[in-house]
Amino acid sequence: MAESICRTLRDGALEGELAPALTIKDTGASPFGFDMFGHVLSQLSSFILAQKSHSVGLVIIAYKRSPSFYADFLRLRGVDVASAHKWIQILDCYTDPLGWKNKLVEPGKAIDISYEASGTACLCKDVKDLDNLYTMIFELGKGFVGQGKGRFSVAIDSVSEMLRHSSISRVAGLLSNLRSHDQISCIYWLLHSDLHEVRVTSVLEYMSSMVASIESLNRSTDGMRRDLENILQLQQSFGKGRLNVRFKRRNGRVRVMCQEFHMEQSAMNFTSVSSEDGIINQSLLPKVQFSLQLSEKEQTERANVVLPFEHQGNGKPIEIYDGRRSTAENKHEETFASSGNLQRNDGSSGGEIIYFRDSDDEKPDSDEDPDDDLDI
Repeated sequence: MAESICRTLRDGALEGELAPALTIKDTGASPFGFDMFGHVLSQLSSFILAQKSHSVGLVIIAYKRSPSFYADFLRLRGVDVASAHKWIQILDCYTDPLGWKNKLVEPGKAIDISYEASGTACLCKDVKDLDNLYTMIFELGKGFVGQGKGRFSVAIDSVSEMLRHSSISRVAGLLSNLRSHDQISCIYWLLHSDLHEVRVTSVLEYMSSMVASIESLNRSTDGMRRDLENILQLQQSFGKGRLNVRFKRRNGRVRVMCQEFHMEQSAMNFTSVSSEDGIINQSLLPKVQFSLQLSEKEQTERANVVLPFEHQGNGKPIEIYDGRRSTAENKHEETFASSGNLQRNDGSSGGEIIYFRDSDDEKPDSDEDPDDDLDI
């Protein structure tokens, strides 16, 4: 399932469609969101280097980690960073996000930004200005695609940090503009969902084509009281969790999948969920106020319903008027109509509709019953 996420981001967007977007959600109880973020980053980087991706480069918007951290991270994952400046750029929103360091520097002294010498990072000094942030992202992306029709990917290591300085409407506007741009192949971001209101997480999930929720295997009903058994269970499940992913397809269908993971030397290893534990997390399924199955009583009542055009077979002869009675019958009906003594059937509880032919020369087809072949 984690491989499906990486393949979707690798394939990117089709012509005229929005770029695939992934939201990675974690909480304080299961803080493995950044590990998942790093897993996707290393996989996507490998695809780009092997030229198996629709994207030719990657722009990382770094809020939580420094640019040097990502260089070391990719090196440890076996990614060749010697030519990193050709396919990766980092927008540094970590070192001086509000431009305070510039104001504190004495005149004549320069800030130590030696990491920029590698050519893979660009310093952002005002993370509140999302319009400038949008412009800087595409300036970095042009280093990969130039003036051609190539595309690049965007990774944001913390949307939660963005929401500290901007409103959800502005952040959602930035993400929407990135997804709809024809030079963006894919985009994904990390969100600490327990730091925000439900409406905020709902907006970001609505904008995403994939939502990966990370939860802990150990769920305690009482966080204040833990007995020895709970402590031992917590120790056994440390570094383990469950990954629930919701895919929204192009045709509108939604697919929910689940996998378990465990951490080994800062790497995530995924395993299938056993049938005993269940494949789908029921909390992710939509809750409806009605049942899709009929009970035995409801099935019996449905079988006893009399359909309006169903032949009842009550023993009486079936007479279907087809509008082609004889002239004598018509004259007999006209006599009763002129005298005002229209008869009614004894068993009738309502009114009658009597049809009189306009003339004897009227074609039979004009007054034929179109449903005379039905058993009504």
